[in-house]
Amino acid sequence: MSTLEPVVLTKGEIGVQCPIAKTLDVIGTKWTFLIIRDLLIDGKLRFSDLMRSVEGISPKTLSLRLRELEEKGIVTRKVYPEVPPRVEYTLTEKGKSLKGIFVELKRFGLTI
Repeated sequence: MSTLEPVVLTKGEIGVQCPIAKTLDVIGTKWTFLIIRDLLIDGKLRFSDLMRSVEGISPKTLSLRLRELEEKGIVTRKVYPEVPPRVEYTLTEKGKSLKGIFVELKRFGLTI
C-alpha cells in the first residue's frame, strides 16, 4: 500500500501553472463536474443516459466534454460491435480518484 506525499497549499510560481488551476481547467468547465458526478454514482453510462441525467446539456456539448475527459485520461469510451452501435462511458482510476473531492464538495454544500 502506498502512502501519499503530504501536500501544502502554496501560491503558484510565475510562469508555472498552479496544479489547482490545472485541475479546474479540466473539471471546472460547464457540465463536466456533473458528468463526472453521474459516472461516479452510476459507474457506467451510455450517451443517452448522460443526456437525461445532466439536464440542460446539448448533445454537442456532452460529446465535446466526454471527448475532453477521454483525452485527459479521466473517462474511457467503450464501443460495442452491435447494430445500432452501443457506446458506454466509465471513469478510469484517475477519474475515480476524484471521488473524495466530490464528497467534500457535497459536505460543504450541505452547510450552505
